[in-house]
Amino acid sequence: MDNEDIEGGEEEFRAQLGRKYRPVVAHDRAVLQMSSMDPGSTSDSSPKNVKIDGKEKIGSDAREGSAPDNLRVNGSERDSKLELFGFDSLVNILGLRSMTGEQIVAPSSPREGRDGEDAPITYGPPKPSDVKLGTLMGVFIPCLQNILGIIYYIRFTWIVGMGGIGDSLLVVAFCGSCTFLTSISLSAIATNGAMKGGGPYYLIGRALGPEVGVSIGLCFFLGNAVAGAMYVLGAVETFLKAVPAAGMFRETITKVNGTATPEPIQSPSLHDLQIYGIIVTIILCFIVFGGVKIINRVAPTFLIPVLLSIFCIFVGILLASKDDPAPGITGLKLKTFKDNWFSDYQKTNNAGIPDPNGAVDWSFNALVGLFFPAVTGIMAGSNRSASLKDTQRSIPVGTLAATLTTTALYVISALLFGAAATREELLTDRLLTATIAWPFPAVIHIGIILSTLGAALQSLTGAPRLLAAIANDDILPVLNYFKVAEGREPHIATFFTAFICIGCVIIGNLDLITPTITMFFLLCYSGVNLSCFLLDLLDAPSWRPRWKFHHWSLSLLGSVFCIVIMFLISWSFTVVSLALASLIYYYVCLKGKAGDWGDGLKSAYFQLALRSLRSLGANQVHPKNWYPIPLIFCRPWGKLPENVPCHPKLADFANCMKKKGRGMSIFVSILDGDYHECAEDAKTACKQLATYIDYKRCEGVAEIVVAPNMSEGFRGIVQTMGLGNLKPNIVVMRYPEIWRRENLTEIPATFVGIINDCIVANKAVVIVKGLDEWPNEYQRQYGTIDLYWIVRDGGLMLLLSQLLLTKESFESCKIQVFCIAEEDSDAEVLKADVKKFLYDLRMQAEVIVISMKSWDEQTENGPQQDESLDAFIAAQHRIKNYLAEMKAEAQKSGTPLMADGKPVVVNEQQVEKFLYTTLKLNSTILRHSRMAAVVLVSLPPPPINHPAYCYMEYMDLLVENVPRLLIVRGYRRDVVTLFT
Repeated sequence: MDNEDIEGGEEEFRAQLGRKYRPVVAHDRAVLQMSSMDPGSTSDSSPKNVKIDGKEKIGSDAREGSAPDNLRVNGSERDSKLELFGFDSLVNILGLRSMTGEQIVAPSSPREGRDGEDAPITYGPPKPSDVKLGTLMGVFIPCLQNILGIIYYIRFTWIVGMGGIGDSLLVVAFCGSCTFLTSISLSAIATNGAMKGGGPYYLIGRALGPEVGVSIGLCFFLGNAVAGAMYVLGAVETFLKAVPAAGMFRETITKVNGTATPEPIQSPSLHDLQIYGIIVTIILCFIVFGGVKIINRVAPTFLIPVLLSIFCIFVGILLASKDDPAPGITGLKLKTFKDNWFSDYQKTNNAGIPDPNGAVDWSFNALVGLFFPAVTGIMAGSNRSASLKDTQRSIPVGTLAATLTTTALYVISALLFGAAATREELLTDRLLTATIAWPFPAVIHIGIILSTLGAALQSLTGAPRLLAAIANDDILPVLNYFKVAEGREPHIATFFTAFICIGCVIIGNLDLITPTITMFFLLCYSGVNLSCFLLDLLDAPSWRPRWKFHHWSLSLLGSVFCIVIMFLISWSFTVVSLALASLIYYYVCLKGKAGDWGDGLKSAYFQLALRSLRSLGANQVHPKNWYPIPLIFCRPWGKLPENVPCHPKLADFANCMKKKGRGMSIFVSILDGDYHECAEDAKTACKQLATYIDYKRCEGVAEIVVAPNMSEGFRGIVQTMGLGNLKPNIVVMRYPEIWRRENLTEIPATFVGIINDCIVANKAVVIVKGLDEWPNEYQRQYGTIDLYWIVRDGGLMLLLSQLLLTKESFESCKIQVFCIAEEDSDAEVLKADVKKFLYDLRMQAEVIVISMKSWDEQTENGPQQDESLDAFIAAQHRIKNYLAEMKAEAQKSGTPLMADGKPVVVNEQQVEKFLYTTLKLNSTILRHSRMAAVVLVSLPPPPINHPAYCYMEYMDLLVENVPRLLIVRGYRRDVVTLFT
């Protein structure tokens, strides 16, 4: 990590803290406002000139900070009434200036405003904004305009003819229920707070997380882009039907189901659809480039022809029996109604004309896929949330009203169409609505063309902005090309949208395009329902939607409806769409930048963690469920390089204590000093340590404790760190190899105190000697892992050796277990017992029993043959001098023997015995494990009332000349079990 990064993070942190907890000074705006509340002040609102920070504010600006004339703003003659609290007023802290007309710029991405950063506040009068819209013009009409479209005009009569009145009503009810439930979920989420750009992407992303939001948002973008192609093809097909002479490639159908028709049926050619569709798409793109303001001004005018054309259709149906507009139109007849009640699914050609040899076979599922785009468009109101006066009221009322209105219109139309025309006419006349309309078909043609072109314009306008909103959130680097500055037009995103739209236009088949749109919209609606379901089920304190008519079961039912409809339409399209969303999700997880939006999944993780923690209880965990939770003590015995908060190899060793990454490590460090003075430094250090842990790819958390000294800090850590059964159970630290070389005389007492604290707190201890040589994940080791099993440790040493074998760096090693026994003991029996024990533990290891001579035999033969004789003699000499100095000081002061401020009892014969024991064990390790990859040995506990200096001498002699050593001490419980 670079030094500049750490310093920059510290400055950023201090800046954040300074903004949130800046003490009140005389020229604060809060002081000015509260001063104007003085009883002696008047309510005169006349403009006054006030100096603020050396600048003169006149008029309305001065009134914001109006104060009595005798108040000098830049001076401190008058104290603030809020000085007792020491903070800015709530108006500054919470951004409540928005209530008084001042603007607050909200963060536009999850990285802006995180970690407690306040959004910048723009003081002064607000900028002039556009006129805010109400429920009717802002939500209801846009939703109505987007829902009523091409499917109703040129496909709904055909759906009634193919499925009959009964199945048509079922299709309408099924699709309408799906969108109605989705509207309820949308209303609940949209009324739970302010909304920004992005529509459903914004809602889903803030509920299910950035990964799900981006994956569904991109699919929704594709759905809108493809929908633009659908509207273009609908307009072109209507135009070619109305003006057959405009077709360059004409197709004439003379037979239906093998029977000759009385008159030839003109059908638009695929090539005509492609050519005209590409031309219209290019023209629409030029209009979009002209600016969104032009589109918003003319958009309401597109709805008038739609409503007029629907009125003309209903009047034409009522007058059909008198006017007799076509041979197949009977008017409202009960016989026709009965004949058309049941379905008549059959094969058709690509144009939808019945043909026994046709390539398209229709069913109820296919009709659902064909009709569902006719009920989409419920997100049009939520997409305009920034232009609404009251989003909390307008979005629920307007969206649900539009959904219910259009559903009722479809139900009535299905009944009227089924009773007004024969089945053959319904199936062959694709523009039956124009044929039956009063007074002439041109009204319908104009209405269809204007409606579809308006909807296409909305799609080509909304889809690029959706893509730009996803890109501006800076989650996927690959989308950076589509970023746009605030207030700019997304030209590159528009080009990309037009490219997709033209590609779908080239396909030219409306019936093949609509199922694709259906899948993408259903996926989006399912995401909205799942978001509401999750938020409603978790019921976090921040979940307080103003729309009260919702329940998690309705959201779950709506999501199930969406998934069921997807599979009913086409399981292959469903699999492809889900696979596409999954690939995008995986790509976002792999390449995306992390962002915290306070989404519902984080709340779910939190509640799951709380529930799991409660279920674990406070009792001891069974050995089968025991996981190592190491407490990594980062405080070094000496100094580390600058901006390195932890020894680099400690993180590598922490990873070696986990099986396949499962488990949690807690990295702690102690900052000496007073907490009030060092609180900011501790937060900066904690952030730095957490960053370093992530850099080392270690699953863990960072904690920094401020304490007067290391001993007091560690004692507090070992008592309080963790919750319930998630408390750390192993303390891992580096062996202080440098204490004598750098003459750090305070280390022995601290080291021994830490070990004693772990024993009292019932924590296991692992001390790593030779940490600098510890291998990383890419350095493969060969040889053996040798265990010198001296005392019962609950199987911790055996378990650690097995965890080491699961790592790539140690997987080529073999385990050797050395059992230390007296020479007179039965070595063969001990070896057999240990082998049986290891077999029952499912551990493969070679067992070696070593007989150590007793104390008396060692003193008779002497240690002359041991390789560590020089170290032994040096240790004897140092201990002798230390004890002599301690005794002289005690005699001089007339007090008992004292070491490190505590009374001690020294038995010189016992000291000599401990030295011989560690010398013999060290010699045994060097004799048998000189080439071992790592050696594990039991940690002897510090003797009671024994000088810490002497204990450090024992430990130094034990680890002498051993390059890589783990000194392990278990605790009063088993971590392995023999039973299943």
